[in-house]
Amino acid sequence: MAQPRSDRLITALDIGSWKVSALIAERGDNGELNVLGTGQRESKGVRRGYIADMDATERSVREAVEQAERIAGTNIEDVWVSFSAGGLVSNLASVEVELGGHRVEQEDIDNLLAHGREAIDPEGRMVLHAQPTLYTLDGLKGVKKPLGLHADTLGVDIHVVAADGSPVRNLDLCVRSAHLEVKSIIASPVATGMACLSEEERELGVALVEIGAGLTNVSLFAGGMLVGLASIPVGSADITDDIASAFGTSRTQAERMKCFFGSATASPRDNHEMIEVAPISSEEDAGEGSRITRAQLIAVIRQRLDHLVPEIAKALKDLGFTGPVGRQVVLTGGGSELKGLADYMQGALGRAVRLGRPRGLNGLPEAHSGTGFATLAGLIHYAASDPLDLRAVSTGGQMVSRVVGGGWIKRLVSAFQQGF
Repeated sequence: MAQPRSDRLITALDIGSWKVSALIAERGDNGELNVLGTGQRESKGVRRGYIADMDATERSVREAVEQAERIAGTNIEDVWVSFSAGGLVSNLASVEVELGGHRVEQEDIDNLLAHGREAIDPEGRMVLHAQPTLYTLDGLKGVKKPLGLHADTLGVDIHVVAADGSPVRNLDLCVRSAHLEVKSIIASPVATGMACLSEEERELGVALVEIGAGLTNVSLFAGGMLVGLASIPVGSADITDDIASAFGTSRTQAERMKCFFGSATASPRDNHEMIEVAPISSEEDAGEGSRITRAQLIAVIRQRLDHLVPEIAKALKDLGFTGPVGRQVVLTGGGSELKGLADYMQGALGRAVRLGRPRGLNGLPEAHSGTGFATLAGLIHYAASDPLDLRAVSTGGQMVSRVVGGGWIKRLVSAFQQGF
């Protein structure tokens, strides 16, 4: 029988510091993902990724979802929500069980995963993801399908992403206050990586830099999964504020100047191109405004970038992203749409840098196909992949298990570095 349409609908909700955006997609019979409707509203209650005004954020969520519903011609009840605030950590828990040499049955795998859930130590944080990655047979790592093979010991590595509890609860409460059921809250880097990184990139090793309005998240992927996270409390809104302050104009006008005339790279003709700057006040005695050169605008932008990019480089180094120059950095987030930023960062970081745009969605509007909407698209991909999460696995059966080798992902990062 054909699957009911309501079961094929996926709604993504990305609540950022600058905008709140929603996307409704439908899974086709062949597995393709078709966009039915999108919505977007200004975000007025979020600061640095955290909910600061519940009422204002709830209103933005409700209006963005309603706009997407009108375009899609359908009503939705539940959403997949992204979480991008600071405090995200990535961890690896490993569990092994004794099998005594018999063939691995599905019951063995189920019991292993159930006991793996008990091995998770969030260290006081809230677990967002707890997903089995690769299995181990008698010490042989990297086994994808152990079913039917003989082994004395069977193990599994469990990838855990956790976050500070209070910001996650506030996000959940805000969405539910808008009369929407929360299917799951997804760590933003996990979703974004699914939208703009290839499977081979995630396997070989790649850094993902998401420049949002109030926050820049730096994440490292290796071995097919997220293996490290760092958050920098600086974003593209800080550039906007710098422009507004430097030239005495409003944030709205400063954002317009940044988008239309701003750049991360300079050229000699910038000294001759003039830009009109509207006064911050609209009153009659506020004056006629002023004119600046494009070079002056770029100088203000570069001053902030010269502060942010070294922070990104430090985060990459702390995460273990070292090695040959050919290692890839993928730049995404709304802030990455600044002209010339990829070239600027490639020179500053000494690594190959490309822009990460969302892909794999049919009918995605051009206005939502930029780097600023990669997380939104990634939520759809994540939901469609129907990932196994150990938080939904109950513990059952009697089996002796032991946690092996310490929890932190540094073991994997260390092994990854040694490969280069």
